[in-house]
Amino acid sequence: MSIYDSSDRLSDDQTEGEEVGRDEEEEEAGSRDSDGTRDSEGTSVPPSFSRFSSSLRAVMRIRQKYLAMKKRRLEMSQVFGKPLAGAPSRTSPKIFTFDGLPLTPSLAPPERKRKRRKRRVLYPTGGRRRTPPKPAWSRAKYCLYLLFAIVFLQVYNAIENLDDHVLRYDLDGLEKTLGREVFGQRGAVEVLLALLRDYLSTYVHNKPLVLSLHGPSGVGKSHLGRLLAGHFRTVVGEPLVLQYYVLHHCPLEADAWHCARALSAAVSEAVGRAEDEEKIPLFVFDEAEHMHGEILDALQDLVVSGRSNEHLNAVYVFLSNLGHAHITRHLLHNASSAEGGRHDGLARELAPVLRHALEKQHPLWALADIVPMGLLEKSHVMDCFLEEMTGEGFYPDRENVERLAGEVEYYPAVGERQYARTGCKQVVAKVNLL
Repeated sequence: MSIYDSSDRLSDDQTEGEEVGRDEEEEEAGSRDSDGTRDSEGTSVPPSFSRFSSSLRAVMRIRQKYLAMKKRRLEMSQVFGKPLAGAPSRTSPKIFTFDGLPLTPSLAPPERKRKRRKRRVLYPTGGRRRTPPKPAWSRAKYCLYLLFAIVFLQVYNAIENLDDHVLRYDLDGLEKTLGREVFGQRGAVEVLLALLRDYLSTYVHNKPLVLSLHGPSGVGKSHLGRLLAGHFRTVVGEPLVLQYYVLHHCPLEADAWHCARALSAAVSEAVGRAEDEEKIPLFVFDEAEHMHGEILDALQDLVVSGRSNEHLNAVYVFLSNLGHAHITRHLLHNASSAEGGRHDGLARELAPVLRHALEKQHPLWALADIVPMGLLEKSHVMDCFLEEMTGEGFYPDRENVERLAGEVEYYPAVGERQYARTGCKQVVAKVNLL
């Protein structure tokens, strides 16, 4: 409510007061007329009921106006903070400002709620400090620790079993034997041993291991096959090792069908016996380049079909000079490089090329792991002479060994390397002439 409204209310109250005063005077006059006992002629007349009711209505109207004025004064006193004695006369309105006026709850701006900050718990510096409560210990943790221990023991036992299975075949002894008696084929021997160690670490397999060793004549393929067969005879027994020489067991092509059936029966008998003894047999096929188509088909049927579980646990080793032209050309072109001299990357570089060339001859080579064997250098040929002379009982004279190695035919020297055309194939014959 503004001051202008309050001033207007005061003026209205003042006019209403004047009207009330006139009404009181008229009512007093009427009362005198109604209460008087005399009329205009001076005679006394008794009062009537209509005059009494009109005076009662006037009293009620005066009381209502009085209560209304009292209520307005109370409202004005609440607005200005002090009671008003009378209605002040205002001739002109004054400039209104909100200074000094109390704010009602409806006009006051809403207060923003302040977020309560979480107070840090401060412990006293002296005396015993209060420690936070510890979580309750769950008994389920013991079961969890027990489960971890069981899993660890199972894994450890499985690893020990794998080691025991590999130790049965004595691959460390085989590695020493091949490193001592096979010259110039360090890369091929490492690849061969890695494949055997990975396959022989378990007994149950989903396919047999097929290894195909390729290289030129005289690089030690047949010697490597004999060493493998001899080692496996000592660890798994004679009946579980089969050495098959194609030119000896099946020289005629007309007998290829009968040879294939006989070979299939021999392999099935060996794998059946190996299954009973829980061992893995070894089959070595030398001079595989002379194998007839019927024999290759029979071997492919044994490798691919897997007619029974025992046929899946076997190692097939094929020795041949197929692809020797690719190996010779690669070594002669890369003899000056460090990698070509060490022959470490020979299997990685030549395996795809040899596989592509061999798949055209028979699909069996697509299932085999290709292991190429490189040419032998003059130093390797000298080692072959020295080994053979020592075995025959000759005194290993250095000059005599160099003389014999010089009689071997070599490829034209490339850089500091000189590769033998026939490898160590003539070593035995030359030593026998001494």
